[in-house]
Amino acid sequence: MTRVVVGMSGGVDSSVAAALLQEQGYDVVGIMLRLWSEPGSEEGDGVENKCCSLESQSDARRVAAQLGIPFYIVNVEQPFQEQIVDYFYDEYAAGRTPNPCLRCNRFIRFTLLLERALALGADYLATGHYVRVDNDLATGLRRLRKGASDEKDQSYVLHVLSQQQLRHALFPLGEYTKPQVRAMAAERGLPVATKAESQEICFVAANDYRGFMRRYAESTGRALPQAGPIVDETGKQLGEHAGLAHYTIGQRKGLGVSTREPLHVLKLDAGRNAVVVGPARALERETFTVKGTTYTAGAAPVAPFDAEVKVRYKAQPVAAHVTPLPEGRAEVRLAQPLRAITPGQAAVFYGGAAGEVVLGGGLIEE
Repeated sequence: MTRVVVGMSGGVDSSVAAALLQEQGYDVVGIMLRLWSEPGSEEGDGVENKCCSLESQSDARRVAAQLGIPFYIVNVEQPFQEQIVDYFYDEYAAGRTPNPCLRCNRFIRFTLLLERALALGADYLATGHYVRVDNDLATGLRRLRKGASDEKDQSYVLHVLSQQQLRHALFPLGEYTKPQVRAMAAERGLPVATKAESQEICFVAANDYRGFMRRYAESTGRALPQAGPIVDETGKQLGEHAGLAHYTIGQRKGLGVSTREPLHVLKLDAGRNAVVVGPARALERETFTVKGTTYTAGAAPVAPFDAEVKVRYKAQPVAAHVTPLPEGRAEVRLAQPLRAITPGQAAVFYGGAAGEVVLGGGLIEE
């Protein structure tokens, strides 16, 4: 019998994924990762990581017991802190806007958890992500595709997966919508059928990343983001900011400057420790570069190519022309300008007849 490890979070998606795989005849093993949680301080108790809270652990155990499958918890707190939390802090401090879920999928879930799955004799690692994976008949390579549900498609945060990772990946929910998954959970009597899902960063309380930045700097001895000037496009100082980490590209409210025309954050200039502001029209860009590109086929294309590009998780894809550059970079030229293209976020490339095949992507540069 083929063994598959299911990454369980105590939520409805991973629970239904485990149930479906068991019904398909797989030997299913459930594993939850114990991730880093913010420790307690003088201000109060610590903050439980939402992906592995005591409630989530209890829910996952109950589902595993109902299905009659083994369930384990694996501690990855230290690598999660080093690879995800430290990176999150450092990127914000440098004036970029990171996506910790994307990085977690690459370095924690589909590296450390996959390694544990293979060590347990599993052929596959499965998760509750809404994406599809299959074989490209023309090339023989594994192919990552958008989920059937546009509303829940999560291919953006999985575009970094390699051929080796895709060969061992299963995504049982790729053909379904969220309502269908909840209905399947209810039909099977799973105790998490109506459980709400969190859209927040798992290790940041109440999505208050500014408060988290302050506490994390104090607890780890990192330098706190420093105040600096707010300037317009000509360099004229209009006010003072509280630290680059407190601002994001496109932000309009909370700037603390008063002008005749509404101003938006155009750039976070780490070199000058300055927040550059200007009118909304100045946010539009047609061309940008990305770094650290990865391609699901395994190698970068040798020639420029056309693709649909998403610049944020919930953004609509836009037609673009992508030119691979040396040292893992690429230039992206959009068919139409977009607003608030944000350094640190990923630009993900899609192809195929319906624009549903993930080609790769990279991190947007300043």
